[in-house]
Amino acid sequence: MSTTLDRSQDIIVAVTEPAEPEPAEVKTTFNIQEIQKLLPHRYPFALVDKIIDYVPGAKAVGLKNVTFNEPFFQGHFPGHPIMPGVMIIEAMAQVGGIVLTQLPEYSGGLFVFTGIDRVKFRQQVVPGDRLIMTVELQAFKRRRFAKMHARAEVDGQLAASGDLTFALVEV
Repeated sequence: MSTTLDRSQDIIVAVTEPAEPEPAEVKTTFNIQEIQKLLPHRYPFALVDKIIDYVPGAKAVGLKNVTFNEPFFQGHFPGHPIMPGVMIIEAMAQVGGIVLTQLPEYSGGLFVFTGIDRVKFRQQVVPGDRLIMTVELQAFKRRRFAKMHARAEVDGQLAASGDLTFALVEV
């Protein structure tokens, strides 16, 4: 808004200039209901409880509260429950799916694994842990193939990391 002085009548007139359109607010967190709208995974394979940070087209940080009630703990291992490494990888991939399904170039379909490279497990994940997964987009080619780097941490300590590749398939 600006003000001008109209000397012919000695009054001050307020002139409202057209406002710049405000940029659309970028969503940076997703709750479980919003995640379920983006990903097809359901119990017992829904492994992301919340997205706690999201940067469009770049990365997402997801949270998995690991509880003793997880179905895989019944057999892995009785008396000494440890979250299977493949489940940690799947949880990281689901966080990556949030990034991929939000890309402007995404037009539907399902992203599936085409490769898992340089994965290392550094620490056990057990009931009571909060698994924090950070997944960053490295490349997205021909609106069909993606490569991402993923890290999973518990209490600030690296539990697992690796590179995940995906392909978009029609469903």
